[in-house]
Amino acid sequence: MARHDFDPATVMPDERQAAKERLFDPSLPGPWRGHIAGELLGASNTILAYGNDTPGEGPRLHVHPYDEIFIIVQGHARFFVGDKVIDAEAGDVVLGPKGVPHRFENLGPGRLQTIDVHLSPRWLQADIQDGGNEIMASS
Repeated sequence: MARHDFDPATVMPDERQAAKERLFDPSLPGPWRGHIAGELLGASNTILAYGNDTPGEGPRLHVHPYDEIFIIVQGHARFFVGDKVIDAEAGDVVLGPKGVPHRFENLGPGRLQTIDVHLSPRWLQADIQDGGNEIMASS
């Protein structure tokens, strides 16, 4: 099916060139595989690759000043987004709205692999510990 959602004549290219960066080295161990800041590509989104093989493990509770979109590439995850609990599996997409604390964990069995899209040219995050009593900023 051919798509014609807009008139291509109305879109003028900007000065950016095609770009490539390496997101992660698949031979390296560890859950945090890598990230590409959108500003490196001249783009407005930052991409992270996360994966682990251990049920129950995942990133700590944190919050961003922008939306985050999680694409589950492999496995099963449980997301805690504000007061909602969302179970997701490979092929699903989950939204973490800006300003809403969230985390997720591997439900198993096997590997959980996600691609996380931060709707920001830079990765900005505040980690929340001890029920929100301590906040640590990271970027």
